Amino acid sequence: MKRSVGTVLLALGLLFLAVPTARAHFGMIIPSDEMVMKGESSDVALQIMFWHPFEGTGMDLVKPAEFGVVAEGQKEDLLATLTPQKLKGRDTWKTNYKIKRPGIYVFYLVPQPYWEPAEDCYIVHYTKTVVAAYGDDEGWDEPIGLKTEIVPLSKPFGLYAGNVFQGVVLLNGKPVPGAEVEVEYFNVGGKYSAPSDYMVTQTIKADPNGVFTYGVPTAGWWGFAALSTDDQQLKGKAVEIGAVLWVNFHEMK
Repeated sequence: MKRSVGTVLLALGLLFLAVPTARAHFGMIIPSDEMVMKGESSDVALQIMFWHPFEGTGMDLVKPAEFGVVAEGQKEDLLATLTPQKLKGRDTWKTNYKIKRPGIYVFYLVPQPYWEPAEDCYIVHYTKTVVAAYGDDEGWDEPIGLKTEIVPLSKPFGLYAGNVFQGVVLLNGKPVPGAEVEVEYFNVGGKYSAPSDYMVTQTIKADPNGVFTYGVPTAGWWGFAALSTDDQQLKGKAVEIGAVLWVNFHEMK
């Protein structure tokens, strides 16, 4: 029996709706320890990747344009220390950094532009994470001069699961009113499953001062990505720039 044009169009429409939505991309810098204390190893291992953190899948990350650390207001270029590694068949990077003195260490990543055909644009995620050492807790709320970045308003270490976290989104050094911030959990080992695709990545909006607030439901690493469109195109295509910050939360024992 011949199907009507309407039936065929309906079937195609349902098929289209069944296609999974695009997943959020996150630049990632995950240290082995974000609070180095007396008596602990001063060697911090850092894992660097471009990933879907909740689902545990990723994209190839070519050698970054920049990778380094800011401590006591001074930038140190660490790009040459990166070693390539494969993770689930994808190109990622790793390095080790020795903490030599008390302080706040802000590790940052500026990747090469990543072409995303599904979104018809390039993606550049300016990514940060903060490591505190030997009791020093001054300077964690200072910007480090990236094109776009999240500056924490809550101390980005020493946090419990259930704490509320706040940050301000900056673009070219100025707050971004109403910035859209994607939030995702680094689901190590696939410990959790989302009851709906809508709950893999959560989205919140910053207030008129560029400040966002999120209540963290469980322990582990959480990524906050504030997305903007760059004022410059690349090869005639738009460039999505993300200010990404990774923060670890602990269970109270």
